[in-house]
Amino acid sequence: MNKVALITGINGQDGSYLAELLVDKGYEVWGTVKRNSVSETQSNRIEHLRSTNKINLEYADLTDMASLVRVLQKIQPDEIYNLAAQSHVRVSFDQPIYTANATGLGTLNLLEAIRMVSPHSKVYQASSSEMFGNNIDEDGYQRETTPLNPVSPYGCAKVFSYNITRNYRNSYNMKIWNGILFNHESPRRGTNFVTNKVVKAAVRIMLNLQDKLHLGNLDATRDWGHAKDYVEAMWLMLQSDTPDDYVCATGISHSVKDLCEYTFSYLGLDYKDFVEIDDKHFRPEELRDLKGDSSKLRKELNWEPKYTFEMMISEMIDYWLEYYKDRSDG
Repeated sequence: MNKVALITGINGQDGSYLAELLVDKGYEVWGTVKRNSVSETQSNRIEHLRSTNKINLEYADLTDMASLVRVLQKIQPDEIYNLAAQSHVRVSFDQPIYTANATGLGTLNLLEAIRMVSPHSKVYQASSSEMFGNNIDEDGYQRETTPLNPVSPYGCAKVFSYNITRNYRNSYNMKIWNGILFNHESPRRGTNFVTNKVVKAAVRIMLNLQDKLHLGNLDATRDWGHAKDYVEAMWLMLQSDTPDDYVCATGISHSVKDLCEYTFSYLGLDYKDFVEIDDKHFRPEELRDLKGDSSKLRKELNWEPKYTFEMMISEMIDYWLEYYKDRSDG
């Protein structure tokens, strides 16, 4: 009998890649979507799966516990992947209360619903490197033992989710894993995130569809991996027997300036001719440096990323080149 999996936030970047992975592994895959918030680009991420009846969708919202209980009672999943959240850090400063409700209390709603009606389920909770804030170990890395010190409403909400997950695991003997994921990107990343924002703009500039790109802090560095590699890590966690917390990262950091240099040079351009600094894109409190040590995940679960930074950005550039080519041909 096939395993049954439930993915909250299935129409997001990670949810769509995870759904593909689980379908390929023979799972019966269910996902939750919000009735009024699925934009065309979001639904496009999973349309190829939905239109061929490879996934099943249910309306539910992390802020509505009754909807979660209904879905869990109906599906009784073997595995649950909680990927739904208000996930944009900059937006969390503009909508801190909504972020706390959706990203923080929403996790508690789901855990309580699971405890009540589906306690047998293995659960993956999407935690974030944003929880560490500017706390960095002496060797320059952040790992499972690094103290948490968030510097954004999003990071604060994720710390609550992380801690309440550990609390439910210990208090109720629930099988729950925290994946502390560092930044991960792909062609499916929202264009309000800096990687796809830069890539899309550079392609548009090359095609004379755009003149300038406005950015904030070019010196901010991030540990960027590919979402495909990271959803495999999520799956690996739930195949293990002992619930635990794992950092998932490449261990290599690049600055936003590096991102601009690589992207524009790939297209035969110099980013300095087109990128302008705009104060509105700076965060009220900035993270300086993020770089993760995933040695625990690699050693215990044999995870290894397949994509390099350059491979990932090149794939994203090629996606947007093809996107605009298709529209010009049409």
